Amino acid sequence: MKMAQKRNLKKIIESLSPNERKLLPYLEEKNIVDLCKKSNLNRVAVLRSLKYLKKKKIIELGFRKRKVIELGVNGALYKRKGLPERRLLNLLSHQKIISLEDAEKIGKLSRDELKASIGVLKRRGLIEIKNRKIILNASMEEVSKKSPEEIFLESLPLDYDSLTPEKQSLLKELQRRKNLVQLREIKEMEFSVTELGKQIMKEGIKAENLVEQITPEVIKSSLKGKKFRRYDVQSPVPKIYGGKRHFVNQAIEYAKEIWTEMGFKEVSGDFIVSSFWNFDALYTPQDHPARELQDTFFIGKNSELPNRKIVKAVKEAHENGVRGSKGWGYSWNENSAKKLLLRTHTTCLSSQTLAKLRLKDLPAKFFAIGKCFRNETVDWCHGFEFNQTEGIVVDMNANFRHLLGYLKQFAQKMGYKKVRFRPAYFPYTEPSLEGDVWDEEKGQWVELLAAGIFRPEVTIPLLGREIPVLAWGPGFDRMIMKMFGIKDLRQLYKNDFGQLKKIKPLLK
Repeated sequence: MKMAQKRNLKKIIESLSPNERKLLPYLEEKNIVDLCKKSNLNRVAVLRSLKYLKKKKIIELGFRKRKVIELGVNGALYKRKGLPERRLLNLLSHQKIISLEDAEKIGKLSRDELKASIGVLKRRGLIEIKNRKIILNASMEEVSKKSPEEIFLESLPLDYDSLTPEKQSLLKELQRRKNLVQLREIKEMEFSVTELGKQIMKEGIKAENLVEQITPEVIKSSLKGKKFRRYDVQSPVPKIYGGKRHFVNQAIEYAKEIWTEMGFKEVSGDFIVSSFWNFDALYTPQDHPARELQDTFFIGKNSELPNRKIVKAVKEAHENGVRGSKGWGYSWNENSAKKLLLRTHTTCLSSQTLAKLRLKDLPAKFFAIGKCFRNETVDWCHGFEFNQTEGIVVDMNANFRHLLGYLKQFAQKMGYKKVRFRPAYFPYTEPSLEGDVWDEEKGQWVELLAAGIFRPEVTIPLLGREIPVLAWGPGFDRMIMKMFGIKDLRQLYKNDFGQLKKIKPLLK
């Protein structure tokens, strides 16, 4: 062997970790399980060391797929208790003749199990049915003999490719029975020793006392005569995923900081509220479609209403309007307002906040971020549970231009550069608007914002006088999707551990 080759082999040998050295003598085994046993290393250590050996070109790694037949849920149960037909046969071996009802009851068989057992045993000619009675037609030797199904189940797991035509036919029969067997595809690692690897194995690995890492003890001791193991700084290492908050909570905290920086004060409240605060105080008529059972989760209980002064003012606004308006023109029902529900928006927090607000505290700005619940059909952009961010500005000098400014500033701070507004309608705001943001990836406008100025029918009953209140309540989950590059709303709450590890912390 040439000197250059020898030097190269020496460098590679000096770079081998203790685990790699343990594996080298057994690389001809070709089997991960045998490698674990002979090297006395666990599976993770063996797989990691094999990858390091591949990096050093000592082995070649590959993967092959194979199909394995395993016991299903019912198969595992029947392996312990016995197949339904076996239990029925055992019962008949003692009684010879038994009614269908007694077979089900005494044999502790479900109706489906009894039907399946009768079908199997009749095909094998071991029983017959007369006058709703099962009659045994087999000898004790035939009864005690194991069936092909039992022998097959006891032999599992099996490689699908190893099955004979007879066993493949039997497998098809067993697959017709619910959860008896399952066919699973597994991926296995394969490796082979390269020419370089064979040379290294031939050279032999001497037991060298190499220094593996620098520790305080190593530094304190004398390094004279000691040799450090060679390290490959380009070698792949396991990824380390540090602990972090759930990305939804990260985004919520980020939005809270934005609102706080803009001078807003946070408010919060219960998930369960009365229809009064969720609908009536916001001038939503009692026959509005949003208050139907198919749109709202009602709890089935009633609550007490707030002080009678506010209730009377809200009732008057609904029936007759305020200051020249006509109202909704119906008789307002107090019992309807008492119904409890899971809040359909965080705007109910705005109505409750306005009812507590004192005029001497104006101007005032409030925000909220919280869960809302609606009876929606779940798809990639809708859910029955979602986050909403709410905001109100109560100020005698507030106007529509201020509203647009707040919305645009918040959207841009959340990462949306292009924002546009268009007219809209909501029962409790006038004028009303919806805001769209430009999705660069999809190349289209996406609806995100809903806002307006509260109508006098909302502000006068709650505040006692007409004061401009800017209000908005955009869906926040779609913003979270944008922030983390998520395409499907359902992935926000799927709690996929792999996804949670890969999502990077939000940098503010």
